[in-house]
Amino acid sequence: MASTNVRPATAWPAAPGALRGCAVHGLGTALPEGVVLTSSVAQRLGVKEEWILQRLGPVRQRHALAEGERITDLASLAARRAIEDAGLEPADIDLVVAATTTHDDLLPNMAPLVAGDVGTDRAGAFDVGAACAGFISALSIGASQIESHRAEAVLAIGTDGVSRFVDPDDRGTAALFGDGAGAVVLRADDDARIGPCRLWSDAVGRDTIRMTRERPLLHMEGLEVYRFAVAALTEATRALLEEAGLTVADVDLFVYHQANSRILRAVADRLELADHQRVESIATTGNTSAASIPLALAAARDEQRLQPGVRVLLGAIGAGFIWGTCLVQWGGNGAPG
Repeated sequence: MASTNVRPATAWPAAPGALRGCAVHGLGTALPEGVVLTSSVAQRLGVKEEWILQRLGPVRQRHALAEGERITDLASLAARRAIEDAGLEPADIDLVVAATTTHDDLLPNMAPLVAGDVGTDRAGAFDVGAACAGFISALSIGASQIESHRAEAVLAIGTDGVSRFVDPDDRGTAALFGDGAGAVVLRADDDARIGPCRLWSDAVGRDTIRMTRERPLLHMEGLEVYRFAVAALTEATRALLEEAGLTVADVDLFVYHQANSRILRAVADRLELADHQRVESIATTGNTSAASIPLALAAARDEQRLQPGVRVLLGAIGAGFIWGTCLVQWGGNGAPG
C-alpha cells in the first residue's frame, strides 16, 4: 500500500544571494631541483641540439623528478606557497581541486593527500583528470563553487610528472616534457572576476596522445596534435572573446598551455597578438602538462606583467581531445611571491 505521507511537488529553496565575483588571490609554483639540458637529450638520441630546437622552439632545459621523488610533494609545496601568497591560513581553504594525470599511485587520489600535507584537513578534495587542459578545468570548477556561495576559498592545482612516462628513445617526446606544479587560491571578490570559462571535447583525438596500462609510456602523433591544437585554440579564443564582448586588444595577456613554441606562435599569428600580449615560458620548463599555465603565470608575474586588474585569457588543449578557455581579471597580490 502506497504511503500517503508524500511531500508536495515544490521546488528546492533558492540559494542565498546571486552569483558573486571571484578572483585569483594567490599563486605558487614548484619545480624539481633536477635539470635536464636539451644538449644531453640530443646526445642520447644521436641528433644535434639544433634539430630538437627547430621542432620544439627554444627549449634549452626542463626539470625532472629524481628517483624516489613524488609529484604529490611538489604539488603540496606549490599549494603552500599559493596559500601564503594569498595571505591565508591552510584552515581557510574549503576545497582542494588537483588536476593531474600522473598520480604517484593509483589510489588514493592526490587532492586529499595535498590537503593533508598543507593542513587543510577540513576541506573537500578531489582530482580532475583532463590532461594538459586540467588546470583550466580545475579553475572553472573552483570558481563555480565560490560564485555559487558553496565555498569561500578554493585551492586549484595543476601538476604533472610526465618525465616518468616518456620513452627516452622517442625523438617525438623525449625532449619535450618536464615536471612541475602550480597552484592558485581563489576567493570571492567583487572587484575582479573569473569567466566566462568554456570547455570542449572531441573524441576524434582519442588515438593521437595515448598511454595504456599495458605500456605506460606516452605516445603522441605530433603533427596531428599540432594541427588540431592550433585550430581549436584559435577558434576557442575567438568564441570566448565574442561571448565576453571583448576584442583581442582588450586583453592584456594571453597565456596558453605551453605545449611547444610552434603551437604558441601559430596561435599568436592567427589571432594577430602583439608581442607584449604573449607569454611563453617553455624555454626553461618544457611542456609540463597541467602545470604549464600556472608556471607561465608565475613567469609573467616575475616580469611585472601580472598586476591586479590585468585581463588574462587562458587556453589549453589536452589528450582526448579536450580543451578550454577562460577569461581572468587578476586580483590580489601582483608581486613575485
